Amino acid sequence: MEERSELAERILDQTADAVIYADRSGTIARWNPAATALFGYSLEEVLGQSLDLIIPEHLRAAHWRGFEAAMTGGVMKLQGKPTLTRALHKSGRKVYVEMTFAIVKDSAAGEVLGSVAVARDVTERIERERAATRAS
Repeated sequence: MEERSELAERILDQTADAVIYADRSGTIARWNPAATALFGYSLEEVLGQSLDLIIPEHLRAAHWRGFEAAMTGGVMKLQGKPTLTRALHKSGRKVYVEMTFAIVKDSAAGEVLGSVAVARDVTERIERERAATRAS
């Protein structure tokens, strides 16, 4: 089992997309190097912190409503569906990210442990598309 756990850690650490795991309360408990590259925060800066670090203020209420519903009900409306949203970089700038979400459950009891998000920066693509739309 330890070998599988070590392999899982290597996979997460070497994945090109940001992987963020938050417990039921929305506290960050896992943050891979790609998340550091995307959001600007080091692992040490985010562990034990709220997801609010990367959620723009105007999106927080909607995020927490959905998060609480998912943690309570064990079902996520957006599960597995790529979702375009804004996120907050450490510098304060907003970036466009495409994210997918999943609920993480205890395998034995099926109890909800938290949520994992996989994110990728799509800012350049969105800005190109918007520029093309304005030009036409």
